[in-house]
Amino acid sequence: MAMAGRARVYLDHNATMPLRPEARAAMIEAMDVVGNPSSVHAEGRAAKSLMERARAQIAVAAGAQGADIVFVSGATEGAALALAGRGLHGSAIEHDAVRAWVTEDLAVAADGSVAIPDPATSTIQAANSETGILQDLPPGLAVSDWTQAFGKVPLAFDWSGIDMALISAHKIGGPKGIGALILRRGLDVEPRIRGGGQEMGRRSGTENLIGIAGFGGAAQAALQDLENGVWERVDKLRNILEKTLDPRVNGTIFVGKGKPRLPNTSCIVTPGWKGETQVMQMDLAGFAVSAGSACSSGKVRTSQVLTAMGLEERAASSAIRVSLGPETTEAEVRAFAEAWGAAHDRFRARGG
Repeated sequence: MAMAGRARVYLDHNATMPLRPEARAAMIEAMDVVGNPSSVHAEGRAAKSLMERARAQIAVAAGAQGADIVFVSGATEGAALALAGRGLHGSAIEHDAVRAWVTEDLAVAADGSVAIPDPATSTIQAANSETGILQDLPPGLAVSDWTQAFGKVPLAFDWSGIDMALISAHKIGGPKGIGALILRRGLDVEPRIRGGGQEMGRRSGTENLIGIAGFGGAAQAALQDLENGVWERVDKLRNILEKTLDPRVNGTIFVGKGKPRLPNTSCIVTPGWKGETQVMQMDLAGFAVSAGSACSSGKVRTSQVLTAMGLEERAASSAIRVSLGPETTEAEVRAFAEAWGAAHDRFRARGG
């Protein structure tokens, strides 16, 4: 059970990051703006100005000043807008929102890397949400899911040679329910939501001004974190966690260790100790972690990502993901390591 008087520790930032103060302030400001961004009167122009300020903040954070930022309800809608009907090639480690629209035939190596024979007809994520493993993104790539990497590692869309990228606000401390498709200028997509022709005709419907403002505030703050070395500190904390656990967890695997990874992500596999069981035990101890992608929670299934990397089902179903954030402290990391290590010892004592 959680220790009396001790605050809970949130270590599931890849599922969603707590709302940043900068995003909250921007959203409160937007709540007082009356106009519709499509209206031509003063109130409408004020709303439009606020929206375009956020669009510019996001473009700067993504290195996409020479691209179009198309606001959507989230990366899932962005994936449909970018991928539907195109018959692109993808892999089994992509998020389900991407896998829904691609031919899943790109090979995944045991180290989590994906081979791309033809970038122009392919999509590949920048970083995996479960393992944190980063991919090499070839120039000419049709689409890339940047949802997990954006705001945690340096990215520059204008220099990448990629045609389209997907990002989401709540992964960087913005509000849920708003995302964007970054589109290389000069390219276009077939709209899936038609109506008033907002977002340059690519996504109709009155824009979510409050969410967009929060997205902009979060993006600007996330860029400052990158420039100030915040994620380098987080990377050191993740390494402290794994080094602390390593001597006492014979048989446990740290997936992707030694490979380029997101600085905050540790995927821990203890074959035979169900991931869901570990998540519940840690929850009772006061720690929020996950057994994989948040979009898969509540579904008892083996990790598609880990099986694609060649792990047997017994191991692939025994993973947890610990994902740290900018506010995570060394004391919290060490407290989790102690609680998880004690639970691991009990599992081994029962013959696991």
